[in-house]
Amino acid sequence: MARITAGVATSHVPAIGAAIDNGRSGEDYWKPVFAGYEKSKGWIAGAKPDVVILVYNDHASAFSLELIPTFAIGCAESFAPADEGWGPRPVPTVQGHPELAWHLAQSLILDEFDMTIVNRMDVDHGLTVPLSLMFGQPDAWPCKVIPLAVNVVQYPPPTGNRCFKLGQAIARAVASFPQDLNVQVWGTGGMSHQLQGPRAGLINREFDLAFLDRLVEDPEVQARVPHIDYVREAGSEGIELVMWLIMRGALTRQVRELHRFYHVPASNTAVGHLILEPVPE
Repeated sequence: MARITAGVATSHVPAIGAAIDNGRSGEDYWKPVFAGYEKSKGWIAGAKPDVVILVYNDHASAFSLELIPTFAIGCAESFAPADEGWGPRPVPTVQGHPELAWHLAQSLILDEFDMTIVNRMDVDHGLTVPLSLMFGQPDAWPCKVIPLAVNVVQYPPPTGNRCFKLGQAIARAVASFPQDLNVQVWGTGGMSHQLQGPRAGLINREFDLAFLDRLVEDPEVQARVPHIDYVREAGSEGIELVMWLIMRGALTRQVRELHRFYHVPASNTAVGHLILEPVPE
């Protein structure tokens, strides 16, 4: 059967993608950011996932105010990089895994999660930047990817608790898939940042570091944190962190922390990163 072998959490700052695409990753400003992922690149080269279920949020590329799914799963054969206003990123087309994606959709819907099934969509920096951080600049991504988009842009977003439970449901779905697959679940977005208003530029290191600790050690407590606490402490875009709870919910109660990285700033944003391995129960 398929098995979830690891969880990855990472920020998906668009400026990181621009730094990679424009050959600026060696500049003094960006060196510390990319140094934090060197160990991750070595690790994932050995881990060799067959499929990554990548949890991210769309930035008005595939969806708009006309259509706002709370949870959407991509079931297509492939997903092209989106044009976000300055042309698509020069990265490979994402190859999906329709068989597992449709199995997930069926299992999650029958598990009482209302998933929106998407058979055609482009994927933006929310999905492609994490792939670039983990895999570098290959001619083709070395694994299949199932996009799982979460609305954390238009109020109301799903609660942390709902996201955590979705992760648990994903774990059940993957375990019931008969094909032998090495599956990872990635949660992306965050950490603390605000892009507009009087608090634009807000970064809360104390909140971020406490979030990382709780995500690893006591995710059920973190899952109960209400929206207003994220907005107050981590800025208006800090709510993206609930997507990390989907990843964490898909793992076992006890996990082994393989790598942690935190850096400020990266384009007025805090960058966070974790690699977790489930501990058999």
